[in-house]
Amino acid sequence: MFELYQLEQLLAVAECGTLSGAAERLHLSQPALSRSMQRLEAELQVSLFLRQKNKISLNENGALAVDYARKVMSQAQDMVSRIQAFDRSQRTILVGSCAPAPLWEIPPLLSDLYPDRTISSETRENEVLLQGLREGIYQLIILPFALEEEGLLCEKYEEEHLYFSLPPAHPLSGSKGLYLRELNGEVMLLRTRLGFWNGITSEKMQDTRFLVQEDAAFTELAKSSALPCFTTDLAIRREGHIPNRIEVPVLDAEANVTYYCLCRRAAQKDLQGFFRWLQGRGGE
Repeated sequence: MFELYQLEQLLAVAECGTLSGAAERLHLSQPALSRSMQRLEAELQVSLFLRQKNKISLNENGALAVDYARKVMSQAQDMVSRIQAFDRSQRTILVGSCAPAPLWEIPPLLSDLYPDRTISSETRENEVLLQGLREGIYQLIILPFALEEEGLLCEKYEEEHLYFSLPPAHPLSGSKGLYLRELNGEVMLLRTRLGFWNGITSEKMQDTRFLVQEDAAFTELAKSSALPCFTTDLAIRREGHIPNRIEVPVLDAEANVTYYCLCRRAAQKDLQGFFRWLQGRGGE
């Protein structure tokens, strides 16, 4: 039976158009590649090439073989990826979140619940998280909306509400609530790696100049600067109020979200301790 490396070589010949070009790409000598293609033909018991003096090209058999080779190589790579992902899932719980706040609590909790597992986390876009969960890359994801999908378990986790953090001298600091558009066009401080919050602010405040800062620099600048910035109720609960600031609720519907934890139902048993905790707190 032929080997996968022979299919890889066949694809290289098809893509390069010449044996010499394919041999150079594969770091093989041209005679070695030619012998390998001859063995492939012998194993398939058909001719794959039209051979002329100093020239070789695929015949109809070869073109069909190339189509199948692409499918086989794709399936082989998919097999490798899935098995590696499964192996990681036995030793690692990879958590993907749409925003930073859920990662303040959930990974430490998982470390306590599963001390024999490595807990990793990252913030990514909603579409990336969902695709990764379906493919088994993530064992757990957090989204800013509920999702009913066959094969997935979805449980409410927590709410988060966005606030403007304004210096007392700001003309809108006395407001009971503000829409994002009301500060559009100003200069504002902004944290890095905010997940889906970045999309909301950039869409609703297109004329705003955001000075993006890492967490440590953001905190210091927020304390000493007169520039508006954002905070949330979860950030205030974790870090406290920024001194000499007034928090004004953001009224846009998109600025008040409910987070949901999702896993594949096939992995539900593996994470039952976490979901038992989640259900026990009532999603509050």
